[in-house]
Amino acid sequence: MPEIRAIVTDIEGTTSSISFVKDVLFPYAHKRLPAFVETHADRPEVRHWLHEAAKEAGYIEASRHEVVDLLLRWIDEDRKSTALKALQGMIWQEGYEAGDYRAHLYPEVAARLRAWRAQGLRLYVYSSGSVPAQKLFFGYSEAGDLTPLFAGYFDTETGPKREQASYAKIAEAIGEQPQHLLFLSDIAEELDAARAAGFRTGWLLRPPQAMPAEPRHPAYADFDAIAP
Repeated sequence: MPEIRAIVTDIEGTTSSISFVKDVLFPYAHKRLPAFVETHADRPEVRHWLHEAAKEAGYIEASRHEVVDLLLRWIDEDRKSTALKALQGMIWQEGYEAGDYRAHLYPEVAARLRAWRAQGLRLYVYSSGSVPAQKLFFGYSEAGDLTPLFAGYFDTETGPKREQASYAKIAEAIGEQPQHLLFLSDIAEELDAARAAGFRTGWLLRPPQAMPAEPRHPAYADFDAIAP
C-alpha cells in the first residue's frame, strides 16, 4: 500500500458539526447580509461578487436589492455558489473578530491534526466554503488558531466536490501522486470522486450515524480511528 504523504479534509460533518454551520453561521450571514451589502457596496471585492452572483442567476440587469434577495434565498437553499460563499466569508469574518462565536470542532480533531503534522504529514482543506472562510474557521476555532498546521486550502473555485477532475487538480497543486493522498469526508459521493482520481479515502460516520455492514469506503467514527 503506498504511503500517505498528505491528508485533505472536508469540514462540515468531518472536522466539525454540520449544525454549527447550519444553526450559527448561516443565520448570522442571513441576518446581516442586507446591511453588509449596503455599507460595503463600495468595496471592489463586494462589487465583484455581487456581479458574479447576478451573472450566475442569469440576470441581465438587477438592482442591488434584487441581488440581496437572491443571495438570501440561496442561503436558505444552501446553494453551493462561489459568489455567495465569498460574501458569507466576509460577514463571518466580522463575527469571528467580534467574538460572536468560535468554530466548532469535534473533541479529538485538533490533537489529531497536530499529531499528523508532527508525523510529517502535510494537511490541506477542501470545502465548499470559500478559502477565506476556511482560514477563519480554523483560525478562530474552539481549540485556538490551527491555521499554522495547514499547507493549503481548496474550495469550489478548484471545482465541484463530486467531480473527479477537481481531485486531479488538487493532487497537481499539492505536487503528489494521488495514491499518496488521503481525502476525508462524510459524503460518500465526494469520496467516490476522490477515489476515481486515485486518492485514498476515509468516510467519517460520526455517531449517531450507523456504520454500514459493508461500507463502500474505509469508514471511521472519528479521527482517532484513522491510522494513515
